Amino acid sequence: MTDTSGAVDRIALVDVDSCYCACERIFHPELIGRPLVVLSNNDGAVVARSREAKDLGVEMGAAWFKIKAWAERHGVVARSSNYELYGSINARLNSILSRFSPHVEVYSIDEAFIGLHGSPDQILATGRAIRARIAHDLGIPVSVGIGPSHTLAKLCSHGAKHTPSLGGVASADSFSPTRWDRVLGATPVADLWGVGPRLDKRLARMGIRTALQLRDADPGHMRRVFSVLVERTVLELRGVDCIQIDDRDADRIGQIMYSRSFSTPVTTRDEMHQVLAIYAQNAARRLRAQHSTAGALWAFASTSWYTQPVHHVSAQTSLPGRTDDPAVIVKAACRLLLDRIEEGRRYVRAGIALSEITPAGVQEMLDPFQPDPRAAIIGPLVDQVNRAVGRGSIGLGWAGLATPPGWQMRREKLSERATTSWAELARVSAH
Repeated sequence: MTDTSGAVDRIALVDVDSCYCACERIFHPELIGRPLVVLSNNDGAVVARSREAKDLGVEMGAAWFKIKAWAERHGVVARSSNYELYGSINARLNSILSRFSPHVEVYSIDEAFIGLHGSPDQILATGRAIRARIAHDLGIPVSVGIGPSHTLAKLCSHGAKHTPSLGGVASADSFSPTRWDRVLGATPVADLWGVGPRLDKRLARMGIRTALQLRDADPGHMRRVFSVLVERTVLELRGVDCIQIDDRDADRIGQIMYSRSFSTPVTTRDEMHQVLAIYAQNAARRLRAQHSTAGALWAFASTSWYTQPVHHVSAQTSLPGRTDDPAVIVKAACRLLLDRIEEGRRYVRAGIALSEITPAGVQEMLDPFQPDPRAAIIGPLVDQVNRAVGRGSIGLGWAGLATPPGWQMRREKLSERATTSWAELARVSAH
């Protein structure tokens, strides 16, 4: 890893530090340096914490109503989840990354892998340039980890984030083999990308507790005892890039889910019709965003698990041909679930999942009973209008209502959606 002669190919992981909190601070610089938390749907629990909040002892997942009084005494600022803002900043982040590399793999809203080529020194300089450019253009801090494989890039990113002397950028090429062995020897297996609690326990029973021990294990034996993914992790720790995002997230990529809790219970079929229409349209938008089509749909609705008797309904169905058409998905969801909804019950959550996902444009056998193909332009047209005028400006049926329904998610501490709403643009005053 220390050979600096000639060009090499490397993977860099760009990770936004405390992403939701960083986005909140873009248009509210007065929050910089203050303990800040972001709350989950309906302002229920803590889902993101700034470093200052972590230092105060705020725990991830803490119920806000339980810690609210304590938090306010200690100066903790809370914000509702501003998904519109976070998604917009993520799109801008990925646009910046595409200027540095044609190979950008978006892993999550706060992480992306990119491919880099050059000498180790050039690549390290590029990592620093990426960090500086994002700080200048977006005003958010990122950590950059660089390695010959996805797993090692992820590990270096962790080091960059938690080792101030590295200046936010860490490269495996900067470590001698002896020092790198010490790093792997100090890294628990559970801290590696893709190693969950169950696998950690199974590896521990074999005496493998550190990344170094896993790296030095026999790859073939690991495959026979565990799986091909564990074999690939061994190879990745040796610097062989053989894991892609699709390998780690096959389940996540194979399904698109849109699910929310309601701020007030839904008690009628008309209200649930509205819920399903809005959720189906949002799921279809996500489907089109990744240039895919779906072949099946699953929908559910449930009353509170804390109120007896619990009423949970769910059903699934095949869609009439592979589609990303929101009208088709809305109709299928409503036909699937509405007859199962019981009037008067207090439903507090619902969701829609699209499955059998494949890339759009894959040629299939033509079905003579397919609906009018001209309907395929509806979804992209709705997306185009919403991008130009603002999210929620237009929708299909119930999803197009101008007045938000009363059951929609409660976000009493919502900051401005300054990058996606004309009515909420940031205001600057000079003194």
